[in-house]
Formats: sequence, structure tokens, C-alpha cells
Amino acid sequence: MTNYPLTNISPKAKIGKNVTIEPFTTIYGDVEIGDNTWIGSNVVIMDGARIGSGCKIFPGAIISAESQDLKYNGEYTQTIIGDNTTIREYVTIHKGTIDKKVTKIGNNCLLMSYVHVAHDCQIGNNVIIANLVQLAGHVSIDDWVIIEGTAAVQQFVHIGQHAFIAGGSLVRKNVPPYVKAAREPLSYVGVNTIGLRRRGFNDQQIINVEDIYRVIYVQNSNMTTALNVADLELPKSDEKEVVLDFIRNSTKGIMRGLS
Repeated sequence: MTNYPLTNISPKAKIGKNVTIEPFTTIYGDVEIGDNTWIGSNVVIMDGARIGSGCKIFPGAIISAESQDLKYNGEYTQTIIGDNTTIREYVTIHKGTIDKKVTKIGNNCLLMSYVHVAHDCQIGNNVIIANLVQLAGHVSIDDWVIIEGTAAVQQFVHIGQHAFIAGGSLVRKNVPPYVKAAREPLSYVGVNTIGLRRRGFNDQQIINVEDIYRVIYVQNSNMTTALNVADLELPKSDEKEVVLDFIRNSTKGIMRGLS
């Protein structure tokens, strides 16, 4: 193994090729780190961590610490972080519990300074979570979500793909795909049109999304009626299926519409 001066690295840790580990970092034994990853100083990577290739982990981050869930009883769990993900200063990520057995963060994500990711969170690919966002346990975040700074997400909340959450939001209900969410209580404030265009959605796809949410949040106050209208009257599209499936499977309920 490469010599990393002034570090505390267990000889049992599996470290890939071309990995840089700065001084005063501690890496436990049950840890795997992929090729070409950079780890700054004063980082602690604890048992159960599986970190992909090409990642950047900045000073002060703590990864795969034991859960703060009082039901956690020392069962074997993990934290999995995908390739090319950046974890900025003082981020804390706790490993899973018996619920999912893993806390997972996907590929190409950015977690900015002081983000907290609690046990059993499941975060998709290409997700951006800004400074000081706090994720409670069991939160699910789908691909391409952006959460602005100082937001707090309640346990078991599900945030759909391509959603945008405004800074300072308190997220207590599920947030459907493709939308912008803001205000207090958290509400639908439109379709994330700019984000969708940046990710290659064409005009017709965006119109499909706008039509769906016009039925759900503008024309109907009863969600059951709105879903039936959207299902029967709007043309078939991939976007419609994604939205309707998300809402129908949202046992926690979805955020409110504009009032």
C-alpha cells in the first residue's frame, strides 16, 4: 500500500490506484476506496464505507458513522458513495440501520459544506445538495434533484426526479418530479422548466409536464379526481406515467398546491 504520511489508515482498508490521502485523516479497516479519489485532511471514514472512483472528499468530512437512530443496535450496515461524487467540508453521512442496511449516494453528486445525510437515505445520481441542508433518516431523493441551502427534509420524505427545492424550505411532504417547490408550508410554485431544458428535455416533454400539473395543482382541488382526469384526458407520455406513479405511491402525501 502507498505510504500516506501523518495519516491513520488501517492495513485492512482497500484503497485503489492513484488515491491521494492528506495528513491527519483516519480510515477504518472495513473501508473500500476507488481509484483516483482525493481525500483531504482531517477526514474520518469509518467501517462500512464504500467509496467510488474519482471522488473528492474535503477536510472535516465524516463518512459512515453509526446511526443516531436509537433503534440502531450495532447491526452490520454500510454507506455507499458512487463515482465522481464531491463531498465538501464537514459533511456528515451516517450508515444505514436494519431498515435498508445502507445509506446510498449515487454518481456525480455534490454535497456542499455542512450537509447532514442521516441513516438509510437513498440519494440518486447527479444530485446537488447545497450548504447546511439536513436530511433526516429514510429520505429518498431521485436523480437530478437540486436542494438549495439550509433546507430541512423530514424522515421518510421522497423527492422526485428533476425537482428543485428552494433555500430554507421545510420539506414535510413528498415532492413530485419535475417541479419547483418553495414557500411555507412547502408548495408547488411551477414546473422546473429551466432545469429540464438544461438536461435535454424538448418542448413537447415540457408541455406534457405543464399539462399534468395544471390538472393536478390548478384545475382540481381533489387529488383523486385530478389523477383520474390526468389519466383519462391527457395524452400518453413517459412524463405523465412518472408523475402519476409517483403520486399514487406517495403514502406520506404530496406537498400542497398554490393557494
